[in-house]
Amino acid sequence: MEAQVESKKSRKQTAARPHPMIIAGPCSAESEDQLLRTASKLAADKRTDFFRAGIWKPRTRPGNFEGVGNVGLPWLQRVKEETGMKTATEVATTTHVYEALKYGIDCLWIGARTTANPFATQEIANALRGANVTVCVKNPVNPDPALWLGAIERISDAGIKDIMAIHRGFSSYGKTRYRNMPQWAIPLWLKKQIPALPIICDPSHIAGNRELVPHIARRSVLLGFDGLMIEVHNDPSEALSDAGQQLTPEAFERLMAGKFRNSSYL
Repeated sequence: MEAQVESKKSRKQTAARPHPMIIAGPCSAESEDQLLRTASKLAADKRTDFFRAGIWKPRTRPGNFEGVGNVGLPWLQRVKEETGMKTATEVATTTHVYEALKYGIDCLWIGARTTANPFATQEIANALRGANVTVCVKNPVNPDPALWLGAIERISDAGIKDIMAIHRGFSSYGKTRYRNMPQWAIPLWLKKQIPALPIICDPSHIAGNRELVPHIARRSVLLGFDGLMIEVHNDPSEALSDAGQQLTPEAFERLMAGKFRNSSYL
């Protein structure tokens, strides 16, 4: 598989880092001021590789905050200009892809709901053909490892060379400790299928509770994951989406400084 070959460089670069690959930032872009405040604190910490913020938010039911849309893309441009951090956002349609590329977004991630739909994933792959961009593929909402692998193959077949997988857990019915069950065996299976593919853990979406984020982060690193995607908001209590699972920049800094200090990440 092409992704197995093309991801080797990324994998080696990740392994050589003094800390994991870190993607951090708010769940949603809510205002330019909110993005810049959060980004400036993450940039000062110097551990964040990609600053993430959702521009378009796929919500389960209508009426909830569904993102600011295209108006937020210049905000991410300004974050990059002022902090030097690369930027990342979620895409779920071909229009999202074209708009994000037009504004120079460095990393596009395909969300769990989109990964679960091969038709949607293929359309995104077609739109990405020829693009020089990092693409992250989140696991599907349902625990179907072949569906996850298939989505990665579609992106690879489109000629994308810098691909990462993101493990954000799997939906379950009923009350559980976590928002999404980790089912660690599935990302470990994926790693066996594509050993060179970097796999990033999203402890925010697995936990659904900021108090559990450090536990999930540590577990993922012990299992050999290559990095973390963590939601960080300058004022989580005022967040318009996923308020309970976002860290403050100060809590994020403590997590990074206390738990991922040396080359072994611990």
